[in-house]
Formats: sequence, C-alpha cells, structure tokens
Amino acid sequence: MTRRRRTWAWPVVAVVVVALAAVTVIWFQPQKLLYDDRVDESLPTAAAEETPAADGGGAVVTVAPREPVDLATGTFVSREHETVGAARVVRLPDGQVVVRLEGFATSNGPALHVYLSQNTATGEEAAFDEEFVDLGPLKGNVGDQNYVVPAGVDATGYTSVVIWCDRFDAAFGAADLGPAVRA
Repeated sequence: MTRRRRTWAWPVVAVVVVALAAVTVIWFQPQKLLYDDRVDESLPTAAAEETPAADGGGAVVTVAPREPVDLATGTFVSREHETVGAARVVRLPDGQVVVRLEGFATSNGPALHVYLSQNTATGEEAAFDEEFVDLGPLKGNVGDQNYVVPAGVDATGYTSVVIWCDRFDAAFGAADLGPAVRA
C-alpha cells in the first residue's frame, strides 16, 4: 500500500494563519500598544482687538482680548486602561465651547473617541454610550488637546468626559465634570 502525501495541506494552513494574523492586526490593532501618539495643542485664544478711539481723532486703541472661562472641570479615573489627567469645559472669548484634556495620558487603542456622557465616571460601563455626544476621534493618547463642542449642545448638562473605545464598547477612562472653581 502506498501512502499519498498531502502536499496541498501546508499551503492552506499557511493561508489561514496569514489571514488570521491580518484580521488580528487590522481589527485589534495590538501594534498601537507599542507606541504613543503625542498631541500638544494650546488653548485657543482671541487676538487683541483694535478699535477707533472715542475722541474721533483717528487714533486706534488696542483692547486686550477677553480670557477663556472654565465652565466645568474634572479629573480622569481609569476604567479599562490606566488614564490620567484633567478635563476642562472652556468657553472661549468668541463664545465657542471646547472640551480640553490636559496632562492627559491613556493607552493607545483602536477607534478611541471623546464623549460627553450622562453617565458618571464610575458608573455602569454600558451606560456611557446611551446618552452622549461624540466630540470626535481621540487626537492622541498623550498630551494636551481640544475638542469643539457642537453648537447648540450645553456641555455643562453632561456628567462626564469619557475616552471611549468604539470598537470594543469600553471606556478607557472618564472624568466627572463639576462646576469650575472661580478665583
């Protein structure tokens, strides 16, 4: 009796292994754990305004810009991944509102977004994406960064800022928002 070799089996196994590796790299993106995406944005400011002098003599007076105003602040707590830093809700001199992350750091991951949520930072995981506003993809997992709050959204009406992994429905970290302390 002669034995017939299965020469076709190894190429099939190799194709399956390569396909599984590709799916893992594309879907889970484990390579992101090996590097940080650093962002260092400054808080947007208004330029000084020049207005005609009240005396009507053609002189110009430079008026100092108004300062940004903190509406709410909070400190991040870790959820699925270690997360540190502060979240600020800031009204800019032009009336625009931004959520600002400062001293921020978390793990890098796939499909990370910044949410305003009605859930508390230590609340039930599944509730973060029930009543929320998506401010967009996380710009970087390390550093200071700004996220514009859409017009018509009252950012102070939300309970927390959340770093949300949309791919795995998981909160990396969250910060409860409380009224800003005015000096």
